[in-house]
Amino acid sequence: MRQVQVVGGGPAGAMAALAAMRGGASVRIFEKSRFPRHKVCGEFLSPAILKLMRRAGCEEAFLQLRPAELHEMRIHFGRSARRPAVRHRLSQPAYGLSRYELDRLLLQHAASLGAQVTREHWTASTAMDARASVIVSTGRKSIAPAGNRLFGFKAHFHGGPVNDVVELYFFDDCYIGVSAIEGGTTNVCGLAPERMLRSLAFDPTEVLQRCEPLAERVRGLTQKIDWLTTGPLVFSQRLDQPIASSTCYQAGDALGFIDPFTGSGMLNAMLTGELAGLAASRGESAESYLRDCHRLLRRPFAISSAFRIALGTGLAGLFAPFVPGRLLFEMTRPALSV
Repeated sequence: MRQVQVVGGGPAGAMAALAAMRGGASVRIFEKSRFPRHKVCGEFLSPAILKLMRRAGCEEAFLQLRPAELHEMRIHFGRSARRPAVRHRLSQPAYGLSRYELDRLLLQHAASLGAQVTREHWTASTAMDARASVIVSTGRKSIAPAGNRLFGFKAHFHGGPVNDVVELYFFDDCYIGVSAIEGGTTNVCGLAPERMLRSLAFDPTEVLQRCEPLAERVRGLTQKIDWLTTGPLVFSQRLDQPIASSTCYQAGDALGFIDPFTGSGMLNAMLTGELAGLAASRGESAESYLRDCHRLLRRPFAISSAFRIALGTGLAGLFAPFVPGRLLFEMTRPALSV
């Protein structure tokens, strides 16, 4: 029986473990951090998430958590409330579920099916079996020059309007998303440049007030948890990186961090985790796995980069009303081909 060791118990790691066990492998997951816990995340799950959950054997458990159903995308450009939002209906419902609940569900499901969960840091000496394949899903490692960096932040709110819309706000090099998750809670999550955050004493509440429609949207909401922050964040992809070992596979944000405004980050992470688990269980090379990831993700990564350039030049706001929302949404999503 093949031995697979998964470093990191988040969604990518748990999906890797589940896929590897489906392939007949014995799996050990290394997760050193307190788990589950709230994390900075837009907590938006693309419609295809149900297909992934079905393959993992936990679709029913996922739906029992009563994730919010999201049916519309609403995009705001600029700080003025006078500029109308661009609205698009989603062809299929997306979902909102907190990382706390999602991470708990997937890791517990993997453990219930036989994955051994080890609460310690993975090293070559703790690996036990040097012949085992290793899947690294520990998230991103970002290095960026001070002053030009982006930082992420998130908080949960209750009260006020809870709707079926994912609302995106772009202004002053910031991106902030507002959408419902389970339990009638609203998630507010975004990115802002370091220079702005420093001028506002790193208080995300002040960032929200710089955009009129966003300030109006959160008015009346009551904060449930303190702001969480993370960073610096660097958009990257490592699909063409040199292969250090034919039996070591990187998945999730360890493989690449895509712009969060596309709403496909969680789907990408879980899908690459699944691909890595299948490849490891079959004994496929890491090089072959990366080729599969490249075919799957090259279009979403390219569209994301192009849209970010358009945002920086101001063209995104001009052309967005004329681009079919369904086309934009589908072009930033990977196709489930496994």
